[in-house]
Amino acid sequence: MNQFKGSIAILGSGNIGVSLAKGLVKASYAEPGQITLTRRNVSNLTAFSDQGFMVSGENAAVVAAADIVVLAVLPQQLNQLLEQIRPAVDPAKQVFISVASGVSCIDIRNKLGDAVQVVRAMPNTAIAIGQSMTCVATDNASKENVDEVVRMFETVGAVVKINEDLMTSATALCACGIAFFLRAIRAASQGGVEIGFHADEALKMAVQTAKGAADLLLQMQSHPEQEIDKVTSPKGCTIAGLNEMEHNGFSSSLIKGIKLSAIKAGALYTKE
Repeated sequence: MNQFKGSIAILGSGNIGVSLAKGLVKASYAEPGQITLTRRNVSNLTAFSDQGFMVSGENAAVVAAADIVVLAVLPQQLNQLLEQIRPAVDPAKQVFISVASGVSCIDIRNKLGDAVQVVRAMPNTAIAIGQSMTCVATDNASKENVDEVVRMFETVGAVVKINEDLMTSATALCACGIAFFLRAIRAASQGGVEIGFHADEALKMAVQTAKGAADLLLQMQSHPEQEIDKVTSPKGCTIAGLNEMEHNGFSSSLIKGIKLSAIKAGALYTKE
């Protein structure tokens, strides 16, 4: 991978921001010294300054010196941050990446100026281990800048470019989705305890089985039903269990949950 030549500012260095910074360095996309991390309480970033990252509490000063600016605060904190950094914005040299859910590119440009190039990115918490599913969208950024953002997030997982009107849907399926799959694994492990395994054994078995199922689809590039057909023999135990779950609304409840999460994700940010 060609190393990025400029400087990167990550404003609001919580889990997502910090994980991205680590991923960029691990993949040799950037050196720690090219990345500045900010948050209100800078003392929480001491470990990162020890590793060579720049740290600061001065968002505007950091933006003034940056080529890529990652907006990684909560949607509720975003307007205040945009007010702070607006005087330091240089649309000719900067690209802004927003990971705030429910906030459109035009929302951000309304605060920072219409010429500002904004790319939205929606990673999930598996970014911490380089296994994020990140969706990327824009309404005005150049192809070069979008490609750069894709390259950045490919250091921490898989990336799909989508239309911006699908970003709240991506939040539900990929970001909230982590919790849905975790809950399914947890439920499977509880089932394991009920049929005789110790809790730690049951969890290990459920986790590895779930990982195997996901990897089957990724590596074989097959459809879930194809793989299900291989496990379900006539009058067998697998189809009996599957059908019992379906009678109790397994697929239906997952679908309804994802739909509700998408509605909620679109309402996290207020424009005022």
